[in-house]
Amino acid sequence: MAPPSSFEDFGIQTLTLTLIPGLPNDLGALILAFVPYSHHSRLKSTCRSWRRFFSSKALISLRQNYVVAPQLLCIFPQDPSISSPYLFDPKNLSWCSLPPMPCNPHVYGLSNFISVSVGPHLYVLGGSLFDTRSFPLDRPSPSSSAFRFDFATFSWESLSPMITPRGSFACAAVPGCGKIVVAGGGSRHTMFGAAGSRMSSVEMYDIVKDEWVALDGLPRFRAGCVGFFLGREFWVMGGYGESRTVSGVFPVDEYYKDAVVMELKNGGRWRELGDMWEEGERRRLGKIVVVDNGSWDCPGIFMLDRGEIFRYDMTSNRWVKESCVPRKASDDASVGFVALDGELHLLTLLSVNDSTDGRRSRQHKRPTTLLIQIYHPRKRTWRSLIAKPPFHQPLDFRTAVLCTIRL
Repeated sequence: MAPPSSFEDFGIQTLTLTLIPGLPNDLGALILAFVPYSHHSRLKSTCRSWRRFFSSKALISLRQNYVVAPQLLCIFPQDPSISSPYLFDPKNLSWCSLPPMPCNPHVYGLSNFISVSVGPHLYVLGGSLFDTRSFPLDRPSPSSSAFRFDFATFSWESLSPMITPRGSFACAAVPGCGKIVVAGGGSRHTMFGAAGSRMSSVEMYDIVKDEWVALDGLPRFRAGCVGFFLGREFWVMGGYGESRTVSGVFPVDEYYKDAVVMELKNGGRWRELGDMWEEGERRRLGKIVVVDNGSWDCPGIFMLDRGEIFRYDMTSNRWVKESCVPRKASDDASVGFVALDGELHLLTLLSVNDSTDGRRSRQHKRPTTLLIQIYHPRKRTWRSLIAKPPFHQPLDFRTAVLCTIRL
């Protein structure tokens, strides 16, 4: 594809401002479009023409058309209406903060929401929260809200709410279709280790029409599950359904060992797969990521479980050990697990005792570095990186929400 014929093709009417001295603006714009997205905010202060260019709506579309952009990691440390999300570029070890989500004065403590990216947009769906208008005040409620962050305008917008409020649900974008599917979920909040409702409803969001449509429900109630697409099939794995009590007092979840699959092109009917492991092998499904298979012969579905990486074998419907994590954490829940550009990334915060201030407790810990252990599935090799996190408060991967976006 040839470069645009003039700077006007970008929709920026600033022909009198030079981007790079000695070069036509269309060529200068193309060169600047190759600058990693995480550096854009710092470059805006260089000059007036760069501020206009890096703030223009057309920059994102220019990068989508001409730049093979890497995947970036978006981290939501906590409720995005009070705490800014961050973009992390692992290739350049750079961070970029995003504005907080619009705030509703009647609700607070949003957790267990899902974030998913479609093109240059970031979606935040559902979750569990506390509503000052409900009673009792200490009982969390599921949310049906939907928000979208547009990187072209660098702003949030409210979308049509889901038909059924839900948190802790399976969610994935339909590949190349402009639609998002959500399934299951409930009302559980991160402040409570148990309780909360479960549901089986499934619905699909049409991005162009800004509307939700109900689909065939899950075979059983299922919350705390993970969802992803393999071709035109929507997979839902793990999660919990019914619960039992220990000594008649303490509620304990009954975790699913199976998966269910819905094929969209055949009327959206579900088919059930058997258990993915034997009794006693593990209590519950670990953290799941799907690696973009590209030219692979089979999709790469990976699980982090007790410091080990497992690969899902579709033929046997079993998890096969792939590798051991070089530096294991004390608890998998404290590890962020994502797939970026065909590699598995494990993120762990390293802390040191903060003894510089005598007024503070010697046991007070402050996160200083972010250890990133990276596994390449095809080469079966490990490498690691160290990054400095910008968070003002300790990051807890037990409650933080992660997603990837290509910009």
